[in-house]
This record gives sequence, C-alpha cells and structure tokens, in this order.
Amino acid sequence: MTDNHGRVINYLRLAVTDRCNLRCFYCMPEEGINWLQRKELMTNDELLRICSIAVNMGIEKIRITGGEPFVRKGIMPFIADLSRLHGLKELTITTNGVLTAPLVPELKKMGIRSVNLSLDTLDRNRFFAITHRDEMPAVMATMDALLHHGIDVKINAVVMEGKNTHDIVPLVALTKDLPVSVRFIEEMPFNGGGDHYTVLHWDHLKILETIKDCFPLIEKMEDPMFSTSYNYHIPGHKGTVGIIAAYTRSFCGTCNRLRITPQGVLKTCLYDDGVLNVSDMVRNGGSDDAIARALVNAVSHRPQDGWEAERNRHSQKGVHESMAAIGG
Repeated sequence: MTDNHGRVINYLRLAVTDRCNLRCFYCMPEEGINWLQRKELMTNDELLRICSIAVNMGIEKIRITGGEPFVRKGIMPFIADLSRLHGLKELTITTNGVLTAPLVPELKKMGIRSVNLSLDTLDRNRFFAITHRDEMPAVMATMDALLHHGIDVKINAVVMEGKNTHDIVPLVALTKDLPVSVRFIEEMPFNGGGDHYTVLHWDHLKILETIKDCFPLIEKMEDPMFSTSYNYHIPGHKGTVGIIAAYTRSFCGTCNRLRITPQGVLKTCLYDDGVLNVSDMVRNGGSDDAIARALVNAVSHRPQDGWEAERNRHSQKGVHESMAAIGG
C-alpha cells in the first residue's frame, strides 16, 4: 500500500485491549476510563482475519499494543496464531512488563525478537507516583528475562516535567553495560482528560541538551528508514539512546504505519479520530476484498502529518483520549 503522499504503508499497530493494570497519569485518570465491554472488543478470530488481510496487502510488521496486551484473556494463543501468518516478517510487542516476565520463554519460541518496555523511571517511589502501582520489581524482572533470552529491548520513557526529568541521566546510564535502546518520548495529550497538559517544555531538543550535559561525547547515528526516533550512541556503551518527537511530530513525513483501536477502528494517524470501522465491516459480512478496498481508500486520503490530522478531527474539543483507548 502507498498513501496519497507517496509513503509506503507496511506497519500495523494493533491494540488488543484498552484495559491496563497501571494508571500512568499521562495515559489515563487514576480511576481509569470507561472500559469497553467485551462484546465491543474484536475476537481473536476477527483480529486474525483483519491482520491476514493487511499482511496480504503488504503489511510486513505488526506491533501488539494496548492498554496492556497481557491483561487480555487468550492473548498468548492469539500471538502464536499471528506469528504463523505467511508474509509477516516481524511481530513485536509493547508492554508495561508487569505480567510479562513468566511469558518471555514462550514469546521467544514464538519468534518474538523485539519488545518495547514502558519504564519512565528507575526510582521505585517515582514509579509509584507515576503509575499509582508498586510494580517496579516486576517490570525490572521482565527486562532481565528479555535480555537473558536474547530478545531486543527498547525502553520507552515518557519525559514529564516535574515528574521524572531527573531520571533521564540514570536511564541513559543503563546503556553503558546493557544492550538496550533507551528512548525518551515527548509527552502527548492522550491522557483521558488533559487537565495536567498545558504546554510542552521538555521537547526533543531540551531532552538532548540534558543528555549532552552528562554525556558530551554522545554521537548521532544514522536513523533507520521510517524511524520515529533520533538515534544516538555514546562511545563505550553497549546500548543506544533515542529521542521521539511525538508531540513535535517531526517524523510524520516518513510515517509508514496504520493503527487499529481495540474496538476495531482504523486510524491512519495517531492524531485523527478514526477513519474506518473495520470491526463493523467484519461483523456485517464484508468480504476480504471489500475490506481491502476500504483500507486502500482510507490510506489514499491520509493527512500529511499529525497537525493536519488534528485539524480535521470531527471533535473540536482537542485531543484528550486515553492512550490506552487508541493503542499508541
């Protein structure tokens, strides 16, 4: 698939649930959100069918997201089925790590080679303040298990003013002895309320300046094709550092991805409010060809970037969904 701006679309982010066992304040209110009823979520068979159609259309990489994927019942058999799709070259997962450690050996056998692990701080007290749950030991156990089994680890840390900016340097220091990629993400307004979100002070430039103050020898790396992060390496370190300008949206020009929300809504941009209800097509008897044509049509009307997508939203109230509800 190629969009109306000439960008090849070969990556799908599939959100399998909106539920999560953490309450990170930048993602949702402490009391949670209005969870989807089970009947609103796609079944494993429906998910597998949509993914099969997408792979036949040229999707080569699928990332399982949530919410937290591993709170969904039956997720492991689904991942196993998905891993067997002919033509799928890469299957990855984003997880908060709370439930993941015991599952790592099985994930390895399924062919999972890379996992994104959400970890905003290395301080247990700050972890609790951010997530409202005392689960940091479980997350660290997941990181250890992933590394032990030779699975690539990308640590995703959302940088939040007044919350975890003191953690930037300690997180970078992890790359000294561990072969991990630590990626800092600009905070976005997808928090389910928006009451704390005013203006972005910690953009990608300020994050990089902070890192350079302690690691002045840091070097820019060549960014892979379709990369959302600016990537760096510190001489003598086993791992790498990335900075994702998620709010600034400077990577939009090379975006190669689609998103499907837990209720089966296609998003051609993180910042749009949904352009096609794929779940309805599946449940109303739509053929594979009809669904494929609808996907092609949606891709052919894609906004140029996140700013255009936000301007085109039906809602004029701004962007304040929970990230758990849209898949990130």
